[in-house]
Amino acid sequence: MCDDELIPPQADMTEQEWLRTGSATTAGGPPPRTTGRVPQWVNRRTLLGGAMAGAALAVLPSPAQSPASATPRIQGPGAFPFPRQPNGKGEFAVLVTGDAGTGDEAQYAVAAAARDVCRAEGIGLAVGLGDNIYENGPESDDDTEFQDKFEKPNSGIDVPWLMVLGNHDCSGLIPGSGGDPSRGDREVAYAATSRRWYMPSRYYSVPLPAADPLVEFFAIDTIPWSSYVAQLDPHYRWDGPYMREQRSWLEGALRASRARWKVVIGHHPYLNNGKHGSAGSYDGFEIGNYTSGVHLKDMYENVVCGRADLILSGHDHTLQILEPTARTGGTRQVVCGASAKTEDGTAHFGHPAAWQNFADHGFMVLKVSGARLTIDAYTVDVATRKATLRHRARQTRPVAAAAPAHA
Repeated sequence: MCDDELIPPQADMTEQEWLRTGSATTAGGPPPRTTGRVPQWVNRRTLLGGAMAGAALAVLPSPAQSPASATPRIQGPGAFPFPRQPNGKGEFAVLVTGDAGTGDEAQYAVAAAARDVCRAEGIGLAVGLGDNIYENGPESDDDTEFQDKFEKPNSGIDVPWLMVLGNHDCSGLIPGSGGDPSRGDREVAYAATSRRWYMPSRYYSVPLPAADPLVEFFAIDTIPWSSYVAQLDPHYRWDGPYMREQRSWLEGALRASRARWKVVIGHHPYLNNGKHGSAGSYDGFEIGNYTSGVHLKDMYENVVCGRADLILSGHDHTLQILEPTARTGGTRQVVCGASAKTEDGTAHFGHPAAWQNFADHGFMVLKVSGARLTIDAYTVDVATRKATLRHRARQTRPVAAAAPAHA
């Protein structure tokens, strides 16, 4: 959705308000509001566009679901290998970027700055948190935009990139709507020809090292839960087979994981102090099955919170390291979506934060060892292509809360 189409941000619940509602990460809380009514202040152009997009999508065939992958596998010819052991510092070091796929000067500047840090930190893996190809995703699995908006900017960062889908990757007539999830299959297919781009399916997991994992990444597709228009293809509806199977897979994969540290990566955040807001009230919406992200909120609270140590997300073009709280079951939310675009410099909400920045471009580095998990946040001066370390957050104990009960 274009910035001038957004409705004014509406406050998400504070931590204390959330606790008073009884919205604990267990079953039996109040059901989500899903009336389907639309607030009166929605831009009329958006609604008309959504109707047109829906009409166009209704005639599209329903694609077959991509199978999930539990372990890394070789992709394109000469694919960069996954690290088999920690680097010289005894860590698995991971570059984290998000909302990067513009192909403009800012993306190149952030990538150049990250390249210098990658060399210094011994980076063996990278993460792309969606919106990989602005504005509405690739037109084919060999679209030249893959070169212009991913391969060329990231030249020299020669590691596997764990990629997830963003709303701009799965859009049709309305850029950013997320209204055509099937377009994401083109990014899955592209992985077969790229040395960097790793996306064996639309959702998947990667344990490092594979044989005896210290950390495991769980990549998810949040788009059909949080699109700006309704999904008309039954396969991709919020309660359709694709989303049910993905949720079941994630729940089982988190439960079965033997890794000490668990990291969920997906485009849309659970909690967020930027202008898009948090799941359940994205962009001021609090009703309906899609735009508000109410069902994604339910999934995070009942499947992820208290099981994963981190949620890494983009979507908001900001840098945020939020604090683990009772609401998150000890899980920390990180937003890293400023790798090519920035926001208005203002915090719109008040979720407890260890550090946050709403004005600068930047990226993060996740470092994992047996003793600790560390997140380094960098801002980047686009003119000089230089990165500055702004904050370092550490935790020494994995999330140990019991898995939440389910109906």
